[in-house]
Amino acid sequence: MNRTRTTVAALAAVGVVTVAQLGLAEAASAATTAVTPRSAGCPVDIVYPSRFYVDHNGWVTNGGLYFGVKSKTGKSFKNVTFTVTNVKNLRFGSATAKGGRISHKTSQTVSVRTSTLKGRASLGFKVRTHLLNKRSYKLKLTLRGSGWNCAVNQGTWGSR
Repeated sequence: MNRTRTTVAALAAVGVVTVAQLGLAEAASAATTAVTPRSAGCPVDIVYPSRFYVDHNGWVTNGGLYFGVKSKTGKSFKNVTFTVTNVKNLRFGSATAKGGRISHKTSQTVSVRTSTLKGRASLGFKVRTHLLNKRSYKLKLTLRGSGWNCAVNQGTWGSR
């Protein structure tokens, strides 16, 4: 009789742990991207992930996170650089560029650059990302270039 109670209690405890793990998995789930205009006079939108999965070691699955800029006009812009910098609890691994080349990469910062961002084009990168804390993380987005009215500081992305 005591052995049965112990087994039932152990199985109940395992069930609670499994439910808690599923809750954490839902908190950081499915890889999709969101496009959000950051300022009224800026002719580009910032593209960043809205949901993603994290494995048991804290690495983002599906190759990492994608960050980028997308032009809203037909006009081209010169010397465009888009940078993502760690503010809290993130580390970056390898990065692959889209529409340009990686100009700077450390475990804290990744930058992508192109000499000309043509009209309706995009510039960005996918970077392997390690979350040191799955509940609290943040990074800073900066955008530089000539031929537009965009602020350099494009805000932050993350939780809390």
